[in-house]
Amino acid sequence: MAGSRAAAVLVALFEEAGEARVILTKRPEHMPSHRGEIAFPGGTVQPDVDRSVLDAALREAEEEIGLARTAVEVVGELDGISTVASRFTITPFVGLLVGGRPTLRPDPREVVATLDVALSDLLGDATFREERWDIGLPDRAIHFFELPGETVWGATARILTGFLTHLTAPRSTTG
Repeated sequence: MAGSRAAAVLVALFEEAGEARVILTKRPEHMPSHRGEIAFPGGTVQPDVDRSVLDAALREAEEEIGLARTAVEVVGELDGISTVASRFTITPFVGLLVGGRPTLRPDPREVVATLDVALSDLLGDATFREERWDIGLPDRAIHFFELPGETVWGATARILTGFLTHLTAPRSTTG
């Protein structure tokens, strides 16, 4: 999107008790934008610091939740999305965490809580809903994931929806 700022997030996955789980964060109420929202670790690309968009995602995950970049095996890049209100173009990267559940150290200036959710829970019928909103773009689909005590929506829900759709899409067999 013209005039937008580059940003990157990390869709960090780990396995526990035979279930794939994704790490999310809750932003503090004092943040300048997206107060109190559930998000992936990530943020704005800083050209004077980051060598690439991927570097920004890994740096932000390390800064926000203490996730060492050496603990992340990046396995893919998802389709980027643009946000209307905050004018970001977000590139999501999928990373597998080796060694099971990580020990996270959230930075209280940026994160008030970390959550990890089983992908099977996100795929549950009672968890996901979609509404149609007219917000400058007529009849835009807005996605929501209802978690215990929290609602995931906005860019995070759009990224999750795309990721889960990719994971569950039927694979064609050729040959």
